[in-house]
Parts: sequence; structure tokens; C-alpha cells
Amino acid sequence: MNIWLTAVIKTKPEYREEVLAVLQHMVQETRKEEACLLYDLHQGTTDKDLFVFYEIWKNQEGLDAHNRQPYIAAFAALAAGKLAEAPQIYLTEKI
Repeated sequence: MNIWLTAVIKTKPEYREEVLAVLQHMVQETRKEEACLLYDLHQGTTDKDLFVFYEIWKNQEGLDAHNRQPYIAAFAALAAGKLAEAPQIYLTEKI
């Protein structure tokens, strides 16, 4: 069963470019994963410090494997001091 995930990330303004580079690297690498059906990154139109991932995964196992990748760990390490707030993750199902 597919999994739809939306992740909202708010960076501190002074780290926007650094965080964006890491997020873009995550997109590049994640799209190579077998279980990844869609992995799109969006940026706020009025708030450039706001980033939103829209993701579709084949299954929970694939999402779990994604969350163990080194580029996800690198983002988690970066996020500790450079985000304005903790990322918000929403798991949804299509209705």
C-alpha cells in the first residue's frame, strides 16, 4: 500500500542556502531509491525559509529504508541548530 508523506521544514534565515543545498542533495539521492515513487521539494513563495517535501512511497518498508540512509542522517545532524523549529511530518492516505 502506498504511503503519502508531507514534511514541512522551516529554516533559520541565515542558514537558508546551506539547508537548501542539503535538501536538494536529499532529492537527488532519494529519487534513486527503489521504493520512492515521488519526492518533490517545494519552497514557500512568500516565505523563502519554508520548504515542503511531498512524497509517495511504495510501502512502509521502503520509507523505513529511506529513513536509514546516510543523507537523511546528515540532514538530521544539520537540522539540530539550523532549523527554526522541528520538522513537521504528516502521513496521509489518499481518499
